[in-house]
Amino acid sequence: AFGNQLIPATTPLKKATVFLNPAACKGKAGNLFEKNAAPILHLSGLDVTVVKTDYEGQAKKLLELMENTDLIIIAGGDGTVQEVLQEPGLLRIIAAFSKIPIGFIPLGKTCSLSHTLYPESTSQVQHITNATLAILKGETVPLDVLQIKGEKERPVFAVSGLRWGSYRDAEVKISKYWYLGPLKTKAAHFFSTFKEWPQRRQAALMYLGPTERPPEEPEEKCRPPFYVRLYRRIRSYCFCSKGVPQEVAPEDWEKLKVSAIELSIATRNRQLDLTRTQDFMDICIEAECVSKGQFVYRGSQKMRDPLMCPEGSQCIQASRCILQLPKGTEGSFGIDNEEYEAMPVEVKLLPRKLRFFCDPRMREQLLQAAVQ
Repeated sequence: AFGNQLIPATTPLKKATVFLNPAACKGKAGNLFEKNAAPILHLSGLDVTVVKTDYEGQAKKLLELMENTDLIIIAGGDGTVQEVLQEPGLLRIIAAFSKIPIGFIPLGKTCSLSHTLYPESTSQVQHITNATLAILKGETVPLDVLQIKGEKERPVFAVSGLRWGSYRDAEVKISKYWYLGPLKTKAAHFFSTFKEWPQRRQAALMYLGPTERPPEEPEEKCRPPFYVRLYRRIRSYCFCSKGVPQEVAPEDWEKLKVSAIELSIATRNRQLDLTRTQDFMDICIEAECVSKGQFVYRGSQKMRDPLMCPEGSQCIQASRCILQLPKGTEGSFGIDNEEYEAMPVEVKLLPRKLRFFCDPRMREQLLQAAVQ
């Protein structure tokens, strides 16, 4: 039905740039995309350009194509989303000037965003086709982004969050126990308890509270003409001083010593509230007094919801935080399921920075929940 609709001769074709990671889903992603998503995109009348991220860093072609793109589609898993978002200047170009919407086609092993954007499906093929059709229907939701910056490194951006602790370290080793089949998750957490117990992560945390949400600008259904985008860009440069937020006084920072089995800093994208009046991220500090049995049981729960905040944890709402680690701290952070070296970082919330296509049913559910 979508493919049979006529496009008037005077209507310019929308251009879509697809960033496809063929290596996702154990090398099956390319075939899944060509069989299930690509036909729908071509039948819809889109002018589709596919960029295959065959090797790390190939997504840098993005900036070369941005001026000629009406929408971006990321086809892969969490790793593909990470690679595309890390490109220098991407968020500034998308959010500040052109407001290019982003579509996500879940093809990877871990696809955290799919739980927010699309309803559950009975099969992978149905999930892929539903996601592709949702992109064509044009409904979008604003998602927050975390800017995570080390002392010397350039910022890393995340749409889900950061994890640091024993549960994350155990999850990384699950694949080693593949021969145990369905017991591999419990085995990885069980054997990790043979280390020093209780396992602690110690740090110093400084944070600022939530910020008031400004009124949302009306959503544009189509990309504005070039002269409008040029005017906005010039205006943003000429009057940028007016938009600079005031620096918060040092005494407004809250300070806290952390000793936990795991610490996570997460966006609210998993629990979207389109009507909330404040912007904040969730900081969860999990108590270190956990028995080995609880650790194994909770580890299985965290495989389904990695950023869950268990009962008894300290929960903090913040718009910005600084995590200071003791010298000699080893281990790794998990940022959107990708591994990064653990180091002192500053995490800043960029509220409603990106607009992602979503299933209209999910948007309707969000609006109904807000009314109730």
